[in-house]
Amino acid sequence: MTTQAIQLDLEPRVVLGKKVKTLRKAGIIPVHLYGPGVDDKALQCDQPTLIKALSQAGGTTPIIINVPGEVTDQLVFAREIQWEPVRGTILHVDLLAVRTDQMVSAQVPISLTGDSPGAREAGGTVILQLREVSVEAMPLEIPGEILVDLAQLTDPNGTIRAGDLDLGGNVTLTTDADEVIARIEVARAVEETIDIIGEGDAATPEAQQDDTSE
Repeated sequence: MTTQAIQLDLEPRVVLGKKVKTLRKAGIIPVHLYGPGVDDKALQCDQPTLIKALSQAGGTTPIIINVPGEVTDQLVFAREIQWEPVRGTILHVDLLAVRTDQMVSAQVPISLTGDSPGAREAGGTVILQLREVSVEAMPLEIPGEILVDLAQLTDPNGTIRAGDLDLGGNVTLTTDADEVIARIEVARAVEETIDIIGEGDAATPEAQQDDTSE
């Protein structure tokens, strides 16, 4: 599977240090480009354009940036996004430059799909215990998300582990294969009801014997 990269145009930034506050007030977000074999560069982008690109890319889809006169078609990943805690606006973005012919690591989110026969049988709920896994792959081969089909969770006591995920032949799992991804949780009230019923059934023959002896 090949990932479609996101296109993003950036501009060189000459305003540095504490003066970047003036950029943010004007709706311009400072961006820092870094990575192996690439000179660190101070860049900038208007906030709406940057937010759109980051939303589309997430942390797993590569972005192709173009900087007039400096960088052309450089492949990058969004690695750190600083947010203003009160207003929720972006303060700063770090972009990691990568090469298309070198493996990279990424955290890929997990999404659940389908229904679990085991959960229906037990009257329980499927719990997503691990929301993302670490993988290695070529930049354009990293999946945007990993879908987990709950149809395979047929046993009420069963679990889906990281090693059970279908990543494809070009993606390598680096998360511990024994890490639990999803499991079935039965409400305590249901479990207690089952226990009470079981105890009642077990006591009935003894009670009948006592009545007979009298």
